[in-house]
Amino acid sequence: METSGKLICRQRQVLLFFLLLGLSQAGLEPRRYSVVEETEGRSFVTNLAKDLGLGQRELSKRGARVISKGNKLHLLLDRESGDLLLNEKLDREELCSHTDPCVLRFQVLLENPLEFFQAELQVIDINDHSPVFIDRDMLLKIPESSPPGTTFPLKNAQDVDVGRNNIKNYVISPNSYFRVLTRNRSDGSKYPELVLDKVLDREQEPELRLTLTAQDGGSPPLSGIAQIYIEVLDINDNAPEFEQPLYRVHIPEDSPIGFLIVTVSATDVDTGVNGEIFYSLFQASEEICKTFEIHPETGEIRLKKQLDFERIQFYEVNIEARDGGSLSGKCTVLIQVTDVNDNAPEVTLSAFTRHIPENSPEAVVAVLSVSDLDSEVNGKINCSIQDDLPFLLKSSLENFYTLVTEGPLDRESQAEYNITITVTDLGTP
Repeated sequence: METSGKLICRQRQVLLFFLLLGLSQAGLEPRRYSVVEETEGRSFVTNLAKDLGLGQRELSKRGARVISKGNKLHLLLDRESGDLLLNEKLDREELCSHTDPCVLRFQVLLENPLEFFQAELQVIDINDHSPVFIDRDMLLKIPESSPPGTTFPLKNAQDVDVGRNNIKNYVISPNSYFRVLTRNRSDGSKYPELVLDKVLDREQEPELRLTLTAQDGGSPPLSGIAQIYIEVLDINDNAPEFEQPLYRVHIPEDSPIGFLIVTVSATDVDTGVNGEIFYSLFQASEEICKTFEIHPETGEIRLKKQLDFERIQFYEVNIEARDGGSLSGKCTVLIQVTDVNDNAPEVTLSAFTRHIPENSPEAVVAVLSVSDLDSEVNGKINCSIQDDLPFLLKSSLENFYTLVTEGPLDRESQAEYNITITVTDLGTP
């Protein structure tokens, strides 16, 4: 009777494997593939059977499948042909925002016998967005006493494409007074700078209207335009000057809305209306305008929206001090966001075997991956199970674990186990 009962138990076992780590293939470099964004779903990516050196229909026989973090299925595997196909049309900007290159990591699992391969799919950008000026009308008030060579930074355009498809240069409509230069910021973005080539004469030409064009480097290139209105002013011979051209500050990501980040200060030796100073954000992106605000009279920069270190770690904020005579000075505030432990570790169960034969010397029960969006010590993770169970939790690759039996199990002594996997980061708290 005892032998018959064991046989029935084996027959009822259902094994469900999604992933096994720690095999010889795990240490190899990941296979790399690429696809152009907006490629139609069901498009061919590669033939995995050929890439893995497997015979025809061997992928089907070995129960091959494609898995990825969070079980997001961007790819489909035809087991019969071995072809790896796109599951859907991919939008690089939606998947990776400004991150370049845009790489989606996935794994190929062969169930019988178990084998695991790592792979990467790079989504290549196409030039499907034109440069856009947030402010399509710019007003400059320039004193007629400005000497040739004087420069005037202009508000930049934005392009969600990356690499060569991002903004390449700026050009300006033909005129007798100005040319435009394309400048680079520390974050890699480009902004236009107007250069005065010829002395202005308010009495001869009190106003100018120019067209500024931002061009990207795509093929064919796309462009966006803005209008520049220049008002030539009588002399106000002193512009505001900041106490320091560059401010550096650090702010924790959990700082409350309204938090005072820094106070900038400028002075103007002129008197009366020409010496009154008003502060504002300059060349500010939509993200910076949503996140920070500056008091126009005191120069206090405060937090307007909750920060998120996992999304943005660094801001470059440009500040303009303008006097009542419309002269201005500029400074830059570099804001470094510091991480706090505000994300709990996450566990993804990639493979699970619900039924284990009692006579197996060492059986794989589950394979799991752990992750934490925080950085440094806040993102380092410990993984453990109860001490009084005949199971071991083994680390395979970084943040990957396999749960295995410590030795043969005895069904007659205990028929089932409830295992709790605890994942803890090293942050405080």
